[in-house]
Amino acid sequence: MPLFVQLFAVVAAALHIWFFVMESILWRRPATWARFRLASQADADTTSQLAFNQGFYNLFLALGALGGVWLARTSGDGAVGQAVALFACACMVGAGVVLLASDRRFLPAALIQLVPPGLAIVTAVVFAA
Repeated sequence: MPLFVQLFAVVAAALHIWFFVMESILWRRPATWARFRLASQADADTTSQLAFNQGFYNLFLALGALGGVWLARTSGDGAVGQAVALFACACMVGAGVVLLASDRRFLPAALIQLVPPGLAIVTAVVFAA
C-alpha cells in the first residue's frame, strides 16, 4: 500500500474520529450543535440520540481505515489491508455524497468528509496502474 494512500486514509480516519467526538460526546454544547446548523439547545437535545448513533458510524469507518492501514503495514500481503482501508474510505466518500445531496449548504462539510478518503482511493488507483 503506497505511503500516500496510507496518509490520506489516516487523515480521513482522524477527521471521522473528530466527527465521532463532536456527535457522540460534545453534541449538546452550543459550539458543536451550531456547526450542524441546529437552531437551539432544544433541537440538540431532541437529536442527541441520533447524533450519538451517527458518531459511532463515523468511529467505525475510522477504525476500518486505520485497521486496513495497520494490516497493510504489518501483514505479509498488504493487499488485504489496502482493500479494508479503501472500503472504509469508499464508505466515507459515499456518506459525503449523501450529505451533499441532502442539502447543498453542506458543501464545505461534505468536502471535508469526502476529499481525504477520495484522495486515498484515487491515489491507490494511480499507483496501481
